[in-house]
Amino acid sequence: MSAPQTNIEKQERRHAVPIWGIVLAVIFGVFVGGFLSTSTAFFGSDGPEGAPTQVDGRTGADEPAAGAAAPTE
Repeated sequence: MSAPQTNIEKQERRHAVPIWGIVLAVIFGVFVGGFLSTSTAFFGSDGPEGAPTQVDGRTGADEPAAGAAAPTE
């Protein structure tokens, strides 16, 4: 079915504001995504902080964490 009234000029005026809203939302999303990615790259942590040993998920064995001294028993 076709639309009963097709006034292209009127439709352009009615759709202008929603289209600009979508464009602004995309620009805002790109800005926020860029900010989050660069702020994590510049101000991110040095790595996870945790226990001196980590459990290997495949074997269940305790292994010393990277950069940590081996535990003494």
